[in-house]
Amino acid sequence: MRSDALKKRAPIRSLIHATGVSAKEMKKPFIGLASSFTDLVPGHVDMRSLERAIEKGIHAGGGVAFTFGLPAICDGIAMGHKGMHYSLPSRELIADTIESVAEAHQLDGLVLLTACDKITPGMLMAAARLDIPTILVTAGPMLAGCYKMTRLDLVHDTFEAEAAYKQGKIGKADLDNLTLNACPGAGSCSGMFTANTMACAGEALGMSLPYCGTSLAVSSKKKMIAYESGQKIVELVEKHVTPRKIMNMRAFTNAIRIDMALGGSTNAVLHLTAIAREAGIKLPVELFDEISKATPHITSLRPGGDHFMEDFEHAGGVPAAMRVLQKMLLDNPTVSGLTIKQIAAAGEVFDKEIIRSTANPYHKEGSLAVLKGNIAPEGGVVKQTAVSAKMMKFAGRAKVFDSEDAAQKAILGGKVKSGDVVVIRYEGPKGGPGMREMLYPTSAIAGMGLSDSVALITDGRFSGGSRGPCIGHVSPEAAAGGPIAILKDGDIIEIDIPNRKLNVKLSDTEINLRLRQWKEPKPKFESGWLARYQKMVTSASTGAVLKA
Repeated sequence: MRSDALKKRAPIRSLIHATGVSAKEMKKPFIGLASSFTDLVPGHVDMRSLERAIEKGIHAGGGVAFTFGLPAICDGIAMGHKGMHYSLPSRELIADTIESVAEAHQLDGLVLLTACDKITPGMLMAAARLDIPTILVTAGPMLAGCYKMTRLDLVHDTFEAEAAYKQGKIGKADLDNLTLNACPGAGSCSGMFTANTMACAGEALGMSLPYCGTSLAVSSKKKMIAYESGQKIVELVEKHVTPRKIMNMRAFTNAIRIDMALGGSTNAVLHLTAIAREAGIKLPVELFDEISKATPHITSLRPGGDHFMEDFEHAGGVPAAMRVLQKMLLDNPTVSGLTIKQIAAAGEVFDKEIIRSTANPYHKEGSLAVLKGNIAPEGGVVKQTAVSAKMMKFAGRAKVFDSEDAAQKAILGGKVKSGDVVVIRYEGPKGGPGMREMLYPTSAIAGMGLSDSVALITDGRFSGGSRGPCIGHVSPEAAAGGPIAILKDGDIIEIDIPNRKLNVKLSDTEINLRLRQWKEPKPKFESGWLARYQKMVTSASTGAVLKA
């Protein structure tokens, strides 16, 4: 065992005994429980009970559990202000922290307890990098909220409701009650937003036990899965089943396909690319588009649809979706000991409207599309299943803003009109820095009833809760001198999602002239972690990872 490097030295044994480990336990595998528990994040507040269940499972399986903590940032709480600069960069800190603890203490295996947006991919990046036996436990989705017998979610009923209130469409009492009731308790937000996208992707990769991705945060089922995961990690250590034996190209292909079928977040492109890179696998952005074109969209989950994560769970969860897509999936091992094909064969669809067949999908293509053109030579990503048919092809005049804050002020101030294409730039990985999510402006557009007449493009990114013709990850970003940097108010921008095009109606001569005149802006941060991050981060098209 890796931990033998510690156990053979008397001084180290003495220090380990000081933690309460007995001489008998010293012979057992040492399992790290990387927990992102915090009182700050709804998806993480109930993790203490899951820690206990995992620890019980580890001890029952014959291992010794050592819990250590990791940072967790709630994108919803961090959004719309300075805090969002830190969300995506925290993914790298999480991966580095797990590496540091696991290597410094020569842990034999890891259980990763996670829930929300950047925490899950950061943990999986560490798993792929370390390649020691690891299992992922996601803490589970939140129940839907309820007000006046109508089910609620965070995006529709707070972000968009806030814009509707400012337009006079709803009153203060309704806004206050929606705010009070939209998030009824522990769990990751109740739609197929980024947290639940990555939980389902982790299960599809084979790194979680079946049904882990959708079992609800408040359920006994989640605790049982946590316990079983604790037991299973000891078995994985004994059999030396490591992440790279599971997270191969076949696994990533399956995860992308499941993501496209479920209507997952555009952030999955960033995160799966970054995780694959740690496993020594290159995922070109074109692969996501290729798989999306060949994968039917079989669920209608919020934000683009009407169903909630609890509906998907009760309809059969990820194994049921795998059952529908089983002919398209590639067989591969998983941490459960079952193969993907075995899990798919055992899956069962309990509601054929919530999880449709491939013969009767919600859309013929998957959730994401990658657009290219003279604005985005390296691509931009849109959740096409959350775009109305009317807006799949659109041409409009540019309204250009050099920050999210300026755009939000203009949108709420009524300065964005029907027929506009809002351009938000200098919000990419380097320029942001940190590639802020744009849920406030996209929700303001939706809440003001402009989703069918206004588009938005950005070198930043979107929350999994964004809907409408919102194109993010435009690469190269403005701060790197990408063409989005030279757009001007009034330029005509043409969006063609079916044909995967994103262009500005300018000649090559004019574009090149403007690029020659462009000057790189001064960095926004000159000290602290983000000053280092903006110097080291790569393009969104390569996962916004840090240079080695």
